[in-house]
Amino acid sequence: MAGINGSMAHLSDSIFTTSIAVYALAMVAYTAEYAFGRRGRIADTAVLAAPARELVGAGGTVLTKDTPSDIPSVVEIDPTTGKRSFADRAGWLAVALTVFGALLHTGSIAVRAIAVDAVPWSNMYEFASVAGLVGVVAFLGVLWKAPSIRHLGSFILLPVVLMMFLAGTVLYSKAQPLVPALQSYWLAIHVTLVSIAEGALMTSAVLTALYLVKVRHDRLSGKPGYVPGRVGTLASRLPAADVLDKTAYRIVAFAFPLYTVAIICGSIWAEAAWGRYWGWDPKETWAFIVWVIYACYLHARATAGFKGKGAAWVNLAGFGAITFNFLVVNIVVSGLHSYAGLS
Repeated sequence: MAGINGSMAHLSDSIFTTSIAVYALAMVAYTAEYAFGRRGRIADTAVLAAPARELVGAGGTVLTKDTPSDIPSVVEIDPTTGKRSFADRAGWLAVALTVFGALLHTGSIAVRAIAVDAVPWSNMYEFASVAGLVGVVAFLGVLWKAPSIRHLGSFILLPVVLMMFLAGTVLYSKAQPLVPALQSYWLAIHVTLVSIAEGALMTSAVLTALYLVKVRHDRLSGKPGYVPGRVGTLASRLPAADVLDKTAYRIVAFAFPLYTVAIICGSIWAEAAWGRYWGWDPKETWAFIVWVIYACYLHARATAGFKGKGAAWVNLAGFGAITFNFLVVNIVVSGLHSYAGLS
């Protein structure tokens, strides 16, 4: 049995590495769409305010708005051939590669589960893999409702690829049976919810960072003599700031209840394993800090209309706390959750 498990673990690692390569190819395709797409394809405020009919932009770009989405569906047509442009084909290829990479990624996690005969997110390598997959799936979900942000895919996949590379090198742990403290069905519930929530919040953080770039560009572009540099050129191709802000907010609104339930389930698990619901272990403390930051973010936006740059920075602070909890607390700080660190 050990030999079979070892073979399955090796197969899981191979599929994991392949999924990284596929994601990297998807990034190249997204970048090609971003670089060669026409300016008219970008969903700016004027397009969003247009009536629900077909809009033809300069240069032959065709925009259609046939669904009640915040961002219209966009199809680029090459005016010389009457067919889909190179950028549009690159974008569709990127989406196909992203879906294929996600399927491979899912396969690597499933095979790892068979190898360890348990849910495969008991250490930092496995958790990072699951969270990265959730980040990709979250982007695909957003893309389904807002197809015009397709060209932003490289910005979403970049942190995913970096996290997976870090997981496969620095954070890698060999497949092994669960330690006694993790032999509980609460592992599947608690860690699954946390990984889903944090993977989605990563996507929100990326969109929030792009929102800040867009806001700065919009503010400076109205000033005389402003010459956009590389960041300005990047910002000019981004969707409207309100679109980025609203999308990031909706993702947080989806992920926060999952994170809340995850903390509650973790407390129940802690009582069963350690005889107390909450002990202010470093991991628990930082999880609570993350919860408070996002709770303040959502509460302020819902009650006080706290939007704009201030809310964006709170959102990024929340994800910064998540990153600190995952990297610093797991690796540097010792506590009852030390089994989640490197092996």
